[in-house]
Amino acid sequence: MEPNLPDVVLWSIPAFVLLTVIEMVSYRIHPDDEAAGYDTKDAATSVTMGIGSIGFDLLWKLPIVAIYMALYELTPLRVPVLWWTIPLMLLAQDFFYYWSHRGHHVIRILWACHVVHHSSRKFNLTTALRQPWTSATVWPFYLPLIACGVHPAALAFCQSANLVYQFWVHTERIDKLPRPFEYVLNTPSHHRVHHASQGSYLDRNFGGILIIWDRLFKSFTAETERPVFGLTKNIATHNPLRVATHEYAAIARDVRAAGSWGERAGRVFRGPGWQPAARPGTASGRAPAPASAPGAPVAAAKRTATPGSTR
Repeated sequence: MEPNLPDVVLWSIPAFVLLTVIEMVSYRIHPDDEAAGYDTKDAATSVTMGIGSIGFDLLWKLPIVAIYMALYELTPLRVPVLWWTIPLMLLAQDFFYYWSHRGHHVIRILWACHVVHHSSRKFNLTTALRQPWTSATVWPFYLPLIACGVHPAALAFCQSANLVYQFWVHTERIDKLPRPFEYVLNTPSHHRVHHASQGSYLDRNFGGILIIWDRLFKSFTAETERPVFGLTKNIATHNPLRVATHEYAAIARDVRAAGSWGERAGRVFRGPGWQPAARPGTASGRAPAPASAPGAPVAAAKRTATPGSTR
């Protein structure tokens, strides 16, 4: 029997609108010259991307739900949806979210999806709505949960709860929280680091609800200097279609210009900052970025963007 769980995103929309209006008004009443603040075109683009993602997500969900249900029927395991299992499923989903999020930063074809969320040079509550239109790359990371007997509807509930939690961390109006909260939870301070484009902040703080995964897997960095938001190579457009697809176009250009099949594969499946080694007999070439060991910080491998990449 399918679990009867609420649509937490739908129920949260009034709160999203209210909090965004409050944040906008707060900038009018108490301006902050150092904060990124709001820009009308940028905010409109973020909202448009969010609305568009709803429609595209419905399209992607048809085959994904079919795959999840097929696997769910095959596994003999079942996790009941009870008051004490829901927190455990949320914890497990947050763990796999960490690895999905991290994977979408270190594999370029996945980054092409996730780059949308990082493409704004502003950091406010509308930035949380700037979601990709190609999120079909996320589903494989959650297959272990389905194989363990988590119903696809329960997984969808956990994913929605995770998404709703992350809305409030997209703000500069909240400084650091008391230390116990900062140690365990993803907070605005931690997430500002994640959205920053400085080299020391790149590819850090991937956690959704909990920041303990980053502490455990050595990808945590505390906020020390003021973040500069956006990409290392920003895009000068508010066109939603270009925002959604610009990195895929960059990959296609790099693949066409590649000199070997190995380089073509690297342009797609290695990091956004990956460069091929110099070819024998050439006067110059770009050495590949240093590879990161499993569990080690991955920022060093991506500090230099490829010619087409908007890292």
